[in-house]
Amino acid sequence: MKKIITLLVLSILITACSSKKEGNMIVKGQIKGLKKGTLYLQKMKDTLLVSVDSVNLIGSDKFILTDNIESPVLYYLTFDGNTTDKRILFFGEKGTITINDKVEQFGYTPEIYGSKNQELLDKYNKIKRKFQNDRLEFIKKDFDAKKVNDTELVAQLEKEYNKLAKKRVLFTTNFAITNADMEVAPYIALTEMYDASLKMLDTVNSSLSERIKKSDYGKRFEEYVSKIKSNEK
Repeated sequence: MKKIITLLVLSILITACSSKKEGNMIVKGQIKGLKKGTLYLQKMKDTLLVSVDSVNLIGSDKFILTDNIESPVLYYLTFDGNTTDKRILFFGEKGTITINDKVEQFGYTPEIYGSKNQELLDKYNKIKRKFQNDRLEFIKKDFDAKKVNDTELVAQLEKEYNKLAKKRVLFTTNFAITNADMEVAPYIALTEMYDASLKMLDTVNSSLSERIKKSDYGKRFEEYVSKIKSNEK
């Protein structure tokens, strides 16, 4: 009888393990130096960050995580829970995505391969950082000019800053239009075109392919543009 019960339990365990769905997105890689800990694969659901898979690492710094993805969206790879200072943000999509990083600098300069949307997002962020650095330089110059009460320089810096802001919006708009057949386009429009005119927003929305308009970020962006239009009536 004991043998029968033991065999039944083992059968249940084997069935449970074998029935685990792998998903159409596989996230694998190596976190050098991580010998013990838990990695979580997470994404936003409504307004909550939820875990879709996790793996306990004991004696190994390599991992495999999976999820069933319908539309490419941003995912989070977190170390031992929702610690905001320890996470890797990446664009998830169908296929195999490889992420390599180091535990000491987790989330700062990860290497991410296998996601076309991530490649485009990296290109955008590279130029974005340049705009951010220029903005910080303007803030410093403005502070120094106001400190010595140089009103003429303050006025000049304000004009130049406004030009920089317009240049950033124009670059973002063109980037989204150029990549209108990728999910990264409506994502960037949603997160980076907060100071763009309705005309620019509508232009980006109109340029999106039908496939992208049906994507998660495509739907959200169209709702966002429609809401602005209704508020302006």
